[in-house]
Amino acid sequence: MTSLRAGVRVHVIGVGGAGMSAVAIALSEMGAVVSGSDAHDSDVLREVTSRGVRTFVGHDGAHVGGAEVVLWSPAVGEDNVELNAARGAGATLLTRAAVLGELSSLRRVIGLAGTHGKTTATSMMVHVALAAGRDDGWLLGAPVSGVGANGHWGEGDLIVEVDESYGTFAQIEPYALGLLNVEADHLDHYRSLEGLHSAFRDLLARTRGPVVAWVDDAGARAVSEEVGRDVTPVGAGGDAAWRVTNVELERRRASFELVGAAETLHVQLRVTGAHNVANAAVVAALASSLEISGDAVERGLSNFVGAPRRYQYRGAWRGVDVYEDYAHLPGEIDATLAATRSSGYERITVVFQPHRVSRTIALVEEFGAAFSLARHVIVTDLYLAGEANPNGVTGEVIATALTRHHPGLDILYCARLELVVDLLDELSNDSDVVLFLGAGDVASVIATLPGGLA
Repeated sequence: MTSLRAGVRVHVIGVGGAGMSAVAIALSEMGAVVSGSDAHDSDVLREVTSRGVRTFVGHDGAHVGGAEVVLWSPAVGEDNVELNAARGAGATLLTRAAVLGELSSLRRVIGLAGTHGKTTATSMMVHVALAAGRDDGWLLGAPVSGVGANGHWGEGDLIVEVDESYGTFAQIEPYALGLLNVEADHLDHYRSLEGLHSAFRDLLARTRGPVVAWVDDAGARAVSEEVGRDVTPVGAGGDAAWRVTNVELERRRASFELVGAAETLHVQLRVTGAHNVANAAVVAALASSLEISGDAVERGLSNFVGAPRRYQYRGAWRGVDVYEDYAHLPGEIDATLAATRSSGYERITVVFQPHRVSRTIALVEEFGAAFSLARHVIVTDLYLAGEANPNGVTGEVIATALTRHHPGLDILYCARLELVVDLLDELSNDSDVVLFLGAGDVASVIATLPGGLA
């Protein structure tokens, strides 16, 4: 029997995090009595509070009092005072992986998985479900633009951004699944690319119903072919059951046709880039497998206006367009740069903030090989995301690798984030666009640009 139900008293440690805030909101809507704490105040914490969750800034064992179930995010240490209080009180303790496992026993889960693009594709699926008149719930790592918060319980299925970090998806059992891509990431947890592939294969094998995959991605194709179950291939190639054709990319729009055995969908997007075409194609094929009408798929995807921090247009500065993107893996970076170039921008300036010590060390050469479409690259110091850094690794290791791989590229290392604006001031006359890339706080620089954005 599940621990999560209407009326149960739940406390969430780390409730301000992207994943746990969604869970807290959904559980509150389910009818649970939810409280939560986070180390710092934030817009997310205020949003959670507005959705009926009692919140605390800072950690204190007293916050757990009376909780029957205590959840905690992977970022919370084992010695957390509230976690220790919960152990002492005999509360049921659930990791985020266990929470998702329990929720998938309560509702049919429609999952979107992959090492990047999950938030975007899951948001697209929410829009498609709404266009079809469904009241599905959802759990995402960011608010759904034009719809609302990142969590909702609803009355139907549960649309879930299926997160591979820290093995979070290890206990979830989806009903239907869309696989976007599989790129080397979180190797501090999975130890090797094969370990990551194995985890994704297990996820596909646990999925009870239809699975679709973007097979133009080498990792997704490999996992699909190795899993030993039926997977519907989506892609531009001739072996795809759903084939993408007639792709047109503009600065902030894209269109394509998705040709299946029984119908052809004509998709218009208010975002651009080949990566968003791939995301939308997987969502469309998955929705079709759930018997959502082609008309609803087309309308839902046309309603999607982007996800926060996913190739998000922030405005113009001195005539230069400014975008923010969550890209923090080499493949994501190249996809974002390709989308930028295909939109007509030639002189591309990138501000990149590496994310996590373990990722930087594991992928330094892959980062060095990326960025080939840029004109100027400013590399900042690392956003540690709570990781220890005993050897003092800095972003300069990536700047050095970039110089080695791209001797003709203008590479600048800026150890202090607040000094980036001075470098951009010098480069503005040689830039058509500035991209702020990374999963940390690199986009905070945008607010300090002289004169602001138009």
